[in-house]
Amino acid sequence: MKRKHSLLYLIIAFVFAQLAWLALLGLWIYWYVTNYLIFEQVGNPLSPQLAIDSPNVLIFVLGIILMVAIEIAMVLAFRNLTVQMKLTNLYDNFIGNVSHELKSPLSSIQLYLETLSTKEVPIEKQKEFYDMMKRDTDRLKKLISSILEISKLEQKRIAYDYHIYNANDIIKELVQGSANQFRLSSGSVRFEGSADYKCVIDREAIQIVFDNLLSNSFKYSPKEVDINVKLSHNQKNIFIEFCDKGIGIHPKDQKRIFDKFQRIANANVPNVKGTGLGLYWAREIIKFHGGKISVFSLGIGKGTTFRIKLPIYKTSRNIYVNSLLRRTAKNQKILESSDGE
Repeated sequence: MKRKHSLLYLIIAFVFAQLAWLALLGLWIYWYVTNYLIFEQVGNPLSPQLAIDSPNVLIFVLGIILMVAIEIAMVLAFRNLTVQMKLTNLYDNFIGNVSHELKSPLSSIQLYLETLSTKEVPIEKQKEFYDMMKRDTDRLKKLISSILEISKLEQKRIAYDYHIYNANDIIKELVQGSANQFRLSSGSVRFEGSADYKCVIDREAIQIVFDNLLSNSFKYSPKEVDINVKLSHNQKNIFIEFCDKGIGIHPKDQKRIFDKFQRIANANVPNVKGTGLGLYWAREIIKFHGGKISVFSLGIGKGTTFRIKLPIYKTSRNIYVNSLLRRTAKNQKILESSDGE
């Protein structure tokens, strides 16, 4: 509520500033026109010497330019301020979401530990508790690692590990790995089409992308998960489509779904939590691979399709793809030399 009031005050202040600017511009034009008319009517008849005091067109033009510059500066300042307020709002939501994501498994671990330390727990139940704590610990580790990796990604400090793979083989392997992680049944993920070409990828990074896409399908499917992974290609690129039958995405939300900290609110799934970083992370990873990721949905209740485009090795974006391999080789030499020491 306070943030809404702040935005309202900001808009009111901006409107008054615009009115003041228009008034100033009107007075400036009025001053020039009035002085010009007075000079035209009485200046020349009185004396040619009055031409020295006649209105200067250059001063008038410079005044107009100055006021226009002030107006542009005001608009830019207002725009930057509203963008900053939006980012602050998103950041606050991110902190709230992360706090919840951290607190939930920590509370669970604490409860199990207190139970084990204060009560006599059967051996079988102890094993179950240990498994649950391990799962919660892995969840915490994954969340913290994702935040750290995104920070490295934005600061261009990511560790490169790009290699050449057959697209058909590596994509199916990684997708199946993601499906196993979410314990999806064998029929939940189907493959269609083929892309029997070479590609250059960092398999761990692409695994993160597939994990996020399958996680979204898992979270936002009201019924059993049903994902169709379509592989195709043209002369230069490989295409991977993840098509699900989930709740879908409203057209107006599709443009901002990859923004940082962005989470689309949906009344159909009020209990879904997250940091709003998953799809942003996926987009940045695909971008580092020289590709693109996009989303398409016909609307609410009509499923969602994520489409990934990756360059074919030695066919598309040769210079960039080769630079990825060179960076990997360079990093490998650094690691080997450090191990030798």
